[in-house]
Amino acid sequence: MTHAQQNILDRISEWWESRPARQSSELAGLCEYDLHRLAHDCGLPATDFLELARKPPNAAAEMPEMMRALNIDPVEVELEHPAEFRDMQVTCALCPSKAQCRRDLGQGQADQHFKSYCGNSDALNGMRAEPDMLYE
Repeated sequence: MTHAQQNILDRISEWWESRPARQSSELAGLCEYDLHRLAHDCGLPATDFLELARKPPNAAAEMPEMMRALNIDPVEVELEHPAEFRDMQVTCALCPSKAQCRRDLGQGQADQHFKSYCGNSDALNGMRAEPDMLYE
């Protein structure tokens, strides 16, 4: 890689890493009414909305992995139940048990332990009972 290419990659990386902080400061600049209205439009409490804005774009990456570990087709769920899929993404993004989840997913044990820590466990168990949501 040339020096010019590396310089461009470094600048893109710096921009990407600063994005959540910039978004948070822009949101913090909103008046309370506008912030609550925007959060309401997204179907979230304002506190969750602000916390989500601080998260990286892949904050809910474990959710489709968990679905696959449970033989649930995340594409089918998103198509058939988009609102529930979005709500589950929010729950996943705000989850305090990320380390446990990643460890279980990495060790192939998520299906054995997720009920004890996953905020989406009830929804996931419901989907496991729907044949249309499972991989064939």
